[in-house]
Amino acid sequence: MRQKRILAIHDISCVGRCSLTVALPLISATGIEVSVIPTAILSTHTGGFYGYTYRDLTDDILPIAEHWQSLGLQFDAVYTGFLGSYRQLDIISELFDRFKRADNLMVVDPVMADHGQLYKVYDSSFPAGMRTLCKKADILVPNITEACLLTGTPYREGPYSEKFIEELLNKLLELGPKWVVLTGVCFEESHLGAAAYSGSVPGYYFREKIEGIYHGTGDVFASALIASLMNGVGMETSARIAVDFTVECIERTKKAGTDVRYGVNFEAGLKELAERVYRERDKEKGK
Repeated sequence: MRQKRILAIHDISCVGRCSLTVALPLISATGIEVSVIPTAILSTHTGGFYGYTYRDLTDDILPIAEHWQSLGLQFDAVYTGFLGSYRQLDIISELFDRFKRADNLMVVDPVMADHGQLYKVYDSSFPAGMRTLCKKADILVPNITEACLLTGTPYREGPYSEKFIEELLNKLLELGPKWVVLTGVCFEESHLGAAAYSGSVPGYYFREKIEGIYHGTGDVFASALIASLMNGVGMETSARIAVDFTVECIERTKKAGTDVRYGVNFEAGLKELAERVYRERDKEKGK
C-alpha cells in the first residue's frame, strides 16, 4: 500500500507541546508521512509564558513550495494551523491552489482565538482574512470562539443549546467546507466534546469535562482527527477517536501534576492511538 503524505503548515514552538511538535509525531505515529512548512519559530508557545522569542518565516514559505513543485511532490492532505502573519493568509491560499488535487483534502484549523478572546499576536482584521482561507477548506476544525469570529456570531460561554450549536455549524458550512468539526461543544456543565457536521444531522461525542486550561489540546485533537481520516476511518469515528485521545492526554497530565504550560503528555498514548486507528480502519473495511 502506498504510504500517504500530508503537509502540515504550523509554527514551531520549541518548548510547549503544540503546533508542529504535536502534529508531526502524532500523525507520523499512525503511519502517515508528514512534510512541514513552519510559519514561525518561537522559543515557547504564547500561553502562560512571557519574554518568548518570535521569528516570522513568511518569506520562506513560497520558496519552499516552489522547490517542492520542481520535485513533483504531491500531498494527500494539506493541514494548516497557526499562521505567523496576516500576509501568510494569502500565501497559504496560494499553496492550496498549487497543491489541490481532485482526490486530496485541504484541512484548516483556524487557530486564532480561545475563551472568547482573539490571540494577542493578531489584530481585529485577522478573522476576516481567515474566513477567506476557510472558503478553500474541505474540512474546517474551529473551536467555539473561532467559529463565532468566523461567522460574526456573538460569543458566549457554555453550556449551549442544540439550536445555538446547529446554527453555528450551518453558518460555518456556508463558508464552503464539506465538513465542519467543532470543538468545545457542551450541552451541560459536566461534559465537553465535539460535533461533526456535513449538512445533515450533526454527530456529537462527549466525555466528562476536566477542569482547567490545557495548552495545545486543540492541536492534539485536530492532529488525531487527521491521522485517523488519512488512514481511511470515517469522519464521525475519527472525531470520537480524537475526543477520546485528547481527554486521555489531559487525564495523564493531570494525574502527573505536570505544569500545564508545557502541554499535555500525548507521547505516552501514541501506541494506543495507532492501534485504535488501525482497528477502526480494519473494521470499516470489513476485515
